[in-house]
Amino acid sequence: MAFNFFRRPQNERERAVADRLPPGQYLTEKWPVLHYGSVPRVDLDTWTLALEGLVTAPRALSHAEFKQLPRRTVKSDVHCVTRWSMLDSRWTGVPVAEVMKLVELKPEATHVMVHAEHGFTANLSLDDFLREENMLVDTRNDEPIAPEHGWPLRLFVPHLYFWKSAKWLRGFEFMAGDRPGFWEHYGYHMRGDPWQEERYGWQ
Repeated sequence: MAFNFFRRPQNERERAVADRLPPGQYLTEKWPVLHYGSVPRVDLDTWTLALEGLVTAPRALSHAEFKQLPRRTVKSDVHCVTRWSMLDSRWTGVPVAEVMKLVELKPEATHVMVHAEHGFTANLSLDDFLREENMLVDTRNDEPIAPEHGWPLRLFVPHLYFWKSAKWLRGFEFMAGDRPGFWEHYGYHMRGDPWQEERYGWQ
């Protein structure tokens, strides 16, 4: 399927799809592979997910413990800052809300730094992080996500550009105030709302 969104949509289906594309985006059915550096090798026997920073009692979940948490499946669109959008994928994983039941935030916490393999990071406000639709996913369209897409676990924050949905997730550091993550240091926007075209920090 391909639509030319530089012309005016001609039928009801094209109009419906076009209405779901943020400004400057184009539709793809394939899931492009985009990341910095090599795909990490992950040992599930030693893998942990850290919950730390401004919490009353930091903890780390093993992969087996994580897999015991309640799961759900949602259908959602995603939008990449490199201008592709992918519609109606089914994503399965653990809701952020379920993970947050395991820790108590200190009152001064306002933001979270997402930590991933290779030292990769991404920053989010708590308002963006705690939204009901956000998950920690390991499955797309009923199949495990591939290593190049973030296996064994990636964050899923569909209302922001997809770089905020960090691959190869390893933990959350809760913070008082914001600070830039990896791509934000290189000029990407601190928030990244696709509907506002918040691609770069100098906008």
